[in-house]
Order: sequence, then C-alpha cells, then structure tokens
Amino acid sequence: VGQIGVVSGRYYAMDRDNRWDRVEKAYLALTKGEGVKGCDAAAAVQKSYDEEVTDEFVLPTVIEKDGKPVGTVQDGDSVVFFNFRPDRAREITRAFCDDDFKGFDREKKLDITYVCFTDYDETIPNKLVAFEKQEIKNTFGEYLAAHHMTQARIAETEKYAHVTFFFNGGVEEPNEGEDRILVKSPKVATYDLKPEMSAYEVCDKLVEAIKSGKYDVIIINFANPDMVGHTGVEAAAIKAIEAVDSCVGRAVEAIKEVDGQMFICADHGNAEQLVDYETGEPFTAHTTNPVPFILVNADPSYKLREGGCLADIIPTLIELMGMEQPAEMTGKSLLIKE
Repeated sequence: VGQIGVVSGRYYAMDRDNRWDRVEKAYLALTKGEGVKGCDAAAAVQKSYDEEVTDEFVLPTVIEKDGKPVGTVQDGDSVVFFNFRPDRAREITRAFCDDDFKGFDREKKLDITYVCFTDYDETIPNKLVAFEKQEIKNTFGEYLAAHHMTQARIAETEKYAHVTFFFNGGVEEPNEGEDRILVKSPKVATYDLKPEMSAYEVCDKLVEAIKSGKYDVIIINFANPDMVGHTGVEAAAIKAIEAVDSCVGRAVEAIKEVDGQMFICADHGNAEQLVDYETGEPFTAHTTNPVPFILVNADPSYKLREGGCLADIIPTLIELMGMEQPAEMTGKSLLIKE
C-alpha cells in the first residue's frame, strides 16, 4: 500500500501556537528529508522511547533506505491530511498551501494537490476539502447576538480556538457584540516548566470584564489542567490546579460583587488521572470520566439534576437567563426548581 516516510510527534508537526520553528522541523523532514534519520518507523519510535521521549515529542525522523529517504513530498505529489479537527492541522497546512507564507523560509511553495478531510481554515488557499462541514445554526453566540446581548471570549492563545472557532460551531468570525480577549501563552518547551501558564493574566482580564458591567455573558477557558495534564508530570499538574483554583476563587468573588451567576465545567477529563492504572506509567491522554458542573450564586431554589451531558449546559444557562431555548438545541436544562 505504501511506506512510512516520516515519524513525528505533534509537538512539531501539529503546533497550534505559531511556534514556527517547531513546524519548520516537520516540514523539512517531509519535503527535504532533513532531520533525525531512521531505517524503520517502529524502531524510530522505540529509540525515542528509550531516550525517554514519548509520543508527543518524537523528533521528526526521516525513514531511509540505502541512505536515502523512502519518500518526500515533491512537486506533482498529492497530500491527503486525515485530521478532521482543525486547530492542530492549520499551521502545517498553511506551510504547504499558502502562496504568501511567512512562518519560515520554505524556499518555494510546492506544486501539489493538497486535500484536507475538513476545512481547517477558510483563509488557507490552494487546498481541497474532502468533507464540507455541516452548518450549525443558532449556536449560543448567534443566539446572544440575535437578542442584542454582549459577550466576551477570554483565553490564553494556546486555547484561542476553543473559545472562538470551536464554540461558534466552526465559524472563525466573531458574532455581533462578541469581544475576544486573548493573553499570550508562555513560550516554554513544555508547560510542566511553567504550570501556571498565563492563568493569572487571564484571570485579571476575566475579573476586569466582570466588573466592567459591559457583558451579558463571559466565556472563559483556563488551559492549565489540560495542557499541563498532557505532560504527565504530577508535581506540575498539582501546581497547575492550584493556580486555576486561585483564579476561580477570584472570579467567584467578582461575580458575587456584581450579583452575577457563574457555572464551572469541563468538556473532558485529563489532570484527574496522571497514572495509567494498568502499567503504572504516566498517563497523558484525555479521559472520559464524568466532569463536575458547579453553579455559583444562582437562585437557591434551583437544584441540579443528575446525569447531564455537555449538550445540557447551554439550555441550563438559557433557563437561568430567563430566556426561551431555541428549537435547534436538543439538550435539556439541568435545573430543577424546588
């Protein structure tokens, strides 16, 4: 069927925070055969493991036969990118497709046919899309805009897409009345080296937005439990959680000062399990464990039902706001009025 030409961890090939020096290493391996050399893909990964460099951080490794790369991307080739999630596919795709690419010196744009499984970014030219996205109508952001309400999206840049593109149903453009407040993520090799990341600065922006009285709804992401959890370093993950805990405390006090309401939730697990229960090795992946849903400063006559799912969160918020749930939303409010 084919051969594996390059092995690389996502740290390099799938960066999402404009760290083009990382992407360049993957690009040069893919197009010029430059980088670490190996004779077999499995052996290359095992060698990385032996050096205590795990999947995410495997250096771009060029597989060779008789001293030459078994295959590189050249003019006239076709590339099919199997990723359907856009955030980590954008930068390497732009490096291959954008005529005006400026992330690093690639010498020239290759004359290739480049097919993405989904449309990673409408602003990236010279690509084909295998599966056009379904249009999601009446997202929460659209719903707020239609009711002439203001909203803020706050995150550090590592999670920029999560509070904007993903939350808006795959749409990059902001809604009317939607402000985006971003804080730069720290430039460190791995986030266990700075487990607080930019949480304190994000919290400053959050408290400022709450006290401004400017916004009807504020949506915020704290990146630490996920990003530091992915390192599998327990001591760092504990510091990350402590940082977020401190920030949440400040936010709760601020929301009470303005008599607002807040909910705290997550869309998946990670930092709560840092050890593989079967092998005892560090566990760095997401989990499917249930996540908490915490309501702050709401009407005390409200209780929360058991057994909710992520689709129930926005209907809950809409009910709290005294508004009518749109027909497009299939979730059910978690609120029980006593």
